[in-house]
Amino acid sequence: MPQTISKIYKTLVFDDAVSLAVLDTTALVNEAIRRHQLSPVAAAALGRTLTATAYLASWLKDGESSLSVSVNGGGAGGKIGAAADGALNVRGFIEHPDVMLPPRADGKLDVGSCVGKRGTLTVIRDDGAGIPFVGTSELVSGEIAEDFSAYFLTSEQRPTAIALGVKIAPDGVCAGAGGVILQPLPGADEETLSRTERAIGAYSAISSVIEREGAERVLRDFGAENADVRDVLFRCHCSRERAASAILAMGRAEAESILREEGKIAVHCHYCNTDHTFYEEDVARLFGENP
Repeated sequence: MPQTISKIYKTLVFDDAVSLAVLDTTALVNEAIRRHQLSPVAAAALGRTLTATAYLASWLKDGESSLSVSVNGGGAGGKIGAAADGALNVRGFIEHPDVMLPPRADGKLDVGSCVGKRGTLTVIRDDGAGIPFVGTSELVSGEIAEDFSAYFLTSEQRPTAIALGVKIAPDGVCAGAGGVILQPLPGADEETLSRTERAIGAYSAISSVIEREGAERVLRDFGAENADVRDVLFRCHCSRERAASAILAMGRAEAESILREEGKIAVHCHYCNTDHTFYEEDVARLFGENP
């Protein structure tokens, strides 16, 4: 059964020549569905992206490190954005959360058309050294797993086999979501690379595996007994205090102009779909006036 809290399991397999990560992100995807009121295909597209983002974040040095992911393929769902920190707090959004598309010929959700493939996948990683790493690769299919495999190969020169999946039940709830990621270590020979490619083929329906048996089933498949386990949470860093800082940054004149037109200032966070609302008395207090 899937975990009530999303988790990532990491260990070494194939005689310690390959890093294995198995993720159960069912809870993460369900929180994204709740916050953004996602359609099934939007949930699948964003859920796969959040799963891959959680994996990337698991390699960050510490909780102060962070990264962001942008997928812009020109598809019906629009731009996808995700972000995470080294403590595995993950959040994300899709530009058109209510997008509806007919299923593919095989009956599966048409994630490729939702995402599109006429664009790029970009990762910005900040390890706190003052110079963020920026990596970009062309989208391959819009199916997300293949696109992240291409990113790892072209931007980080690391061949990586990836299977990602999100299964949405008829009631709109995520029944199972997760991923299997195999990354050969530097120096791995050709046989190990071939073995890795063959192994990932068994997980084309990883979401169903997660739904029925959980991530532990995959670990058993690889004979992995001592995996490192970490929690993955949907958690945003936005706050009313940060929203107040944004209002102060816009200046009093602009803030007063918005108040005259709208009667309030709503600072919207795309990542968690939260509005921090400030009224006239709130804004006056921010600028040091008595309301």
